[in-house]
Amino acid sequence: MSSAFAASNVHEFTLNALNGTPTPLSIFQGKVMLLVNVASQCGYTPQYEGLQALYAKYKDQGLVIAGFPANNFGSQEPGTNEEIGAFCKSKYGVTFPMFAKISVQGSDKAPLYQFLTDKSANPKTGGEIQWNFTKFLVDRNGRVIQRFEPAVEPQSSELVSAIEAALKK
Repeated sequence: MSSAFAASNVHEFTLNALNGTPTPLSIFQGKVMLLVNVASQCGYTPQYEGLQALYAKYKDQGLVIAGFPANNFGSQEPGTNEEIGAFCKSKYGVTFPMFAKISVQGSDKAPLYQFLTDKSANPKTGGEIQWNFTKFLVDRNGRVIQRFEPAVEPQSSELVSAIEAALKK
């Protein structure tokens, strides 16, 4: 894997928001982030509810959840960005930042996910994305500190305690 530059943290990336606006992740500098590749037609899709609850509970303490819709697994995110946004708002009341649909694996993998899955850049958390709703916890300086596989529920004590610890730093 070769990238145009060797990123040192997630704040070096800019992705389009659902509405198409280029959004530098550096705007979240100083906040703890949970980056999640999401899909609307997955067995894990109800995790949107838990993610929104986490966001509501901790956003004032500095937590940002960022959703990255991806159609890589079982074609479970076939919709347009507009459809994805409408679904997330109407079904789960999502208010955390959602980004335009990207690829999280394969030859067209988005640069952010090239970085997140790069074992040399992130030895503890690197490795290919296995399915929707893989979660990366990022510290206030944009460094990946932990990875949670899809089966880890947003409200699990494992994830909540990791978020709370990161927010205290």
